[in-house]
Amino acid sequence: MPVSEIRIAGFGGQGVILSAIIIGKAGCIYQPGYATMTQNFGPEARGGACSAQLILSDTPVLYPYVPRPDILVVMSQEAYGLFAPQLKDEGTLIIEEDLVRIGELPAGVRVYSVPATRIAEELGKKMVLNIVMVGFFGAITQVVEREALRNAVGDSVPPAYRELNLKAFDRGFEYGVKELTEVIVKQESEVAVAALEN
Repeated sequence: MPVSEIRIAGFGGQGVILSAIIIGKAGCIYQPGYATMTQNFGPEARGGACSAQLILSDTPVLYPYVPRPDILVVMSQEAYGLFAPQLKDEGTLIIEEDLVRIGELPAGVRVYSVPATRIAEELGKKMVLNIVMVGFFGAITQVVEREALRNAVGDSVPPAYRELNLKAFDRGFEYGVKELTEVIVKQESEVAVAALEN
């Protein structure tokens, strides 16, 4: 796995830190690799700004901070405003589509959106929106194997909520696969139209 620098951000109570822990666990325990994670959050227990920086690599990570992420996952408008300008050119932006409105972005950024809160509500618990985001992240980025992520989810949540969280992960992953398929079909049709015009 090449080095992937990731920032996950939102507000306290959304499970931002747990999302990063799960992805890090998947990248270094459930498949070969190394991971580091740092976290930052305000003094509020819930509702304040919250973020986690995560680095995944196939070699030991020597510096744990992420000044300009390759991948940015945002679950709140405030997080988008704070961290979107730091995203690398050609980076990947993953947003919770009902909570984040995007504006100007660095050149070549690929944007993917998921209604994670709605999916979580359909499953009966809004609190699993972070796990929906983890599943979506896995499908879109493919930096960690699906089964490694799924195992990390199962290992990181209380046993009473394991089944619900695994369903949330699966729904997010399936939504991501569908989103990627639509992007590929669109790109292929654009290439075909361009070929016909030439």
